[in-house]
Amino acid sequence: MSDNFSEFVKEVRLQLEMSQEDLARELGVSFATINRWENRKTTPSRLARNQFDTFCKDMRKTGKLNRSGADNE
Repeated sequence: MSDNFSEFVKEVRLQLEMSQEDLARELGVSFATINRWENRKTTPSRLARNQFDTFCKDMRKTGKLNRSGADNE
């Protein structure tokens, strides 16, 4: 896991103009989970990380997510 995961989650969320609650709903996790990721209190499970990575890939394919910010992970 990258040390920059919390910043990456926040960057993706802000690029997509989503609230933590919106992103949580998209990933099928709780608002608290996204909040903890962004505040470095927890790290995602393998399943949650895979869901997040797949979500990012889908958003890049649709042109909604800027590649440069999302290629770090």
